Amino acid sequence: MFYREAGQFKASYKEDQAILPISQDRVGLILILIFGFFAIPLFASDYWLTAILIPFLVFSLAALGLNLLTGYAGQLSLGTAAFMAVGAFAAYNFELRVPQMPILISFIMSGITAAAVGIAFGIPSLRIRGFYLAVATLAAQFFIPWLLVKVGWFTNYSSSGVITTQPVTIFGFIFDSPSRRYLLVLSIVVILALVAKNLVRSNLGRAWMAVRDMDVAAEVIGISIVRTKLIAFGVSSFYCGVAGALYAYAYLGSVEPDGFNLDLSFRILFMVIIGGIGSIMGSFLGAAFITLLPIFLDIFINEAAAILGLKLAAGITSVIQLLVFGGLIIFFLIVEPLGLARLWQITKEKLRLWPFPH
Repeated sequence: MFYREAGQFKASYKEDQAILPISQDRVGLILILIFGFFAIPLFASDYWLTAILIPFLVFSLAALGLNLLTGYAGQLSLGTAAFMAVGAFAAYNFELRVPQMPILISFIMSGITAAAVGIAFGIPSLRIRGFYLAVATLAAQFFIPWLLVKVGWFTNYSSSGVITTQPVTIFGFIFDSPSRRYLLVLSIVVILALVAKNLVRSNLGRAWMAVRDMDVAAEVIGISIVRTKLIAFGVSSFYCGVAGALYAYAYLGSVEPDGFNLDLSFRILFMVIIGGIGSIMGSFLGAAFITLLPIFLDIFINEAAAILGLKLAAGITSVIQLLVFGGLIIFFLIVEPLGLARLWQITKEKLRLWPFPH
């Protein structure tokens, strides 16, 4: 079968520890990147770029940040959207108040600002865990949007609380078209995903997983629980902050604090659960699933109603979407807790042994 690794030998420790040790995986990733960077901007319509692909990439980055915290470090959080809000409004204020600030530096500074806020709200993780920690992080979800509304400085004293982002200009190029914004977001997401993949394979990533599996045993072998947990909150919030900045600058163009509500946090959490907890690829699979599912449901429900001659009441489609999302969460928690990433891993294992039984 084409996926077998017969004849592929590792002659050094470096080759054995490569991110993609199998040549088929490397070729597949290269083809996906070529398709994403060259084919999609040429052939995809503005609607697909603006309404589907850009939000998919932004939510993938936010889900990746949450997955680093919840999947690898084992710390529950329900404040993802709040940290995205910090990133969005921080980037806006850096661009507004610091003359000649490059937009990429503003994105980095927005992530650092969100990381500092995430560390502050991660302090309760030093004493509590599990659902109690999730409730503690829920405070960020209510406090941060409230603060952004009440303190007018963050929104430049906008009467409505809505901010309009500045034009995105990098090295003289104005990213004003959907294809350019898509390429910007794709480039940032690819770089940060590569960083995350290497991070979870480092000493820090192993420390996160040790704390996740048994923090007492991790402390016995010399891992600093305080340092490890706070770094996990900081790194996760950094990713969410950058995602929030891209959400404002590359996707919406104008945002308000109420747009980063609890519903958005739960959507990102669903992406992690469905895609696969503790998996970099799972963050992308979950984001793709949650982003595309409403579109397919709209098409399917409307087509089914037209065939049956039914007239649907207003809002019925959104109710069905919520029911489907809830059912899928229950399904994956019962049938495959590790999500779509585990199903893909099982598929690859079967391909490596086909046609022999497994």
